[in-house]
Amino acid sequence: MPYEWLPPSAEGERLHLWPYRSLPRRGFVLFIGATAALLTVPLVPVLGTPVLWVLLPFLVLAVAALWWALERSYRDGEIVEDLTLTRAEMRLTRHGPRGRRQDWQANTHWVRLTLYPQGGPVPQYLTLTGGGREVELGAFLSEEERIALHDDLARRLCALR
Repeated sequence: MPYEWLPPSAEGERLHLWPYRSLPRRGFVLFIGATAALLTVPLVPVLGTPVLWVLLPFLVLAVAALWWALERSYRDGEIVEDLTLTRAEMRLTRHGPRGRRQDWQANTHWVRLTLYPQGGPVPQYLTLTGGGREVELGAFLSEEERIALHDDLARRLCALR
């Protein structure tokens, strides 16, 4: 699961959520290396000819564009959500891509956890309502992960109340 409950501390229980990465950094390096190696195969027959200098910039540009697109995907996926639970307060902090930060807090007693099976922007839409606002939790999680998170968080909320 791309979330974990951190050990309880003096400030309460903390839930840490992050998006799943199907291509880790090591795989990224291997993929770019393999792509570059495979793109050099068509260059072997034209070594030592002027055609090499015509093809080479396009192949280098293709690898650079692939590198840039994957790096952009990594930067856009740098999302982390931290949920802190105490008896008195629930606080959600979302660290989004490019340093964007959003905060939400409400009294734990009045917070309502809702899982919308249908009718939300995505199936199994998970929200927290309280403090006059409704915020989405785990937008980057899969349907099954949102269901599991809902059940887990509901148990912990019941235990706190």
